[in-house]
Amino acid sequence: MAKDKIVRELEDLPGIGETTAEKMRAAGIDSLEKVAIANPHDLSENFGMSVDAAKKAVQVAKESTTINYSTGAEIFEKRMILGKISTGSDSLNDMIGGGIETNSITESYGKFSSGKTQLGFQLTVNAQQPREKLGLGGNVLFIDTEGTFRPERIKEIAKNSGLDPEDVLKNIIYVRAQTTEQQILTVERADKLIQEKNIKLIVVDSLTALFRAEFIGRGALGERQQKLNMHIHKLQSLSDKYELAVYVTNQVMDNPGILFGDPTTPIGGNVMAHAAGTRLYMRKSKEDKRIVRLVDSPSMPEGECIIRITKDGVKG
Repeated sequence: MAKDKIVRELEDLPGIGETTAEKMRAAGIDSLEKVAIANPHDLSENFGMSVDAAKKAVQVAKESTTINYSTGAEIFEKRMILGKISTGSDSLNDMIGGGIETNSITESYGKFSSGKTQLGFQLTVNAQQPREKLGLGGNVLFIDTEGTFRPERIKEIAKNSGLDPEDVLKNIIYVRAQTTEQQILTVERADKLIQEKNIKLIVVDSLTALFRAEFIGRGALGERQQKLNMHIHKLQSLSDKYELAVYVTNQVMDNPGILFGDPTTPIGGNVMAHAAGTRLYMRKSKEDKRIVRLVDSPSMPEGECIIRITKDGVKG
């Protein structure tokens, strides 16, 4: 291979042709970075290459990949210009640092009628507001896995927000996912849609419902968590790549192991716990009030506030 050849794809590596590259991608080795950290003996055994050829491919992959370094000061500057979407509630905005952030996943979990979907509707409207009004001036991809999307409710919130309800609905790209495969593929194929439709917010309501329904029993838990993990990482990748916000809702269960205190536990275990940048636990209170607790955030302390789910949207 010529020394000045630029290596960008698997096919550019020595000893790897189109057929081998297709097999590697099918096995999940779909980037130079993954080849660079692969074991040459495993590559040889799994893809019919000689050990020497595999070693050479790994070496070239290492030489062709780069690691981008930044200082803490540079990261601080980037965070200062992150976009944020208002939740509609001043107290909730203050608690989470000004609103739902871009380049991050925000998760809300809670029992039925705790306000998770209503908050999603409010964000769907507010994301279309200009930045000076705590919006992102963009459109929304709404992935509905439970059949809870209500355009008439969004029109109601939009009208109260001073936006044209019809325009707001036109700016929402809606997908009704009925299987985990549909849900995963929608996100996997979202790159082109995000660019063409100026998507600035992705809502998944709910993220875990279909996974919970399709993967039943302890024997399926490993596969469920693996697929859920890959799905969430793709959402985070889109968030980083296109500087958009991701809001997901999550179901809960009662943990029988908790004898004292609140047994409510979000679905998804450690996969969800580590993936979400901000985690909100929502509980129904009296009348239109909801209690929102900030369970986890990398930049804000734990806290609790009260919001209201009114006819005009989220307030408080």
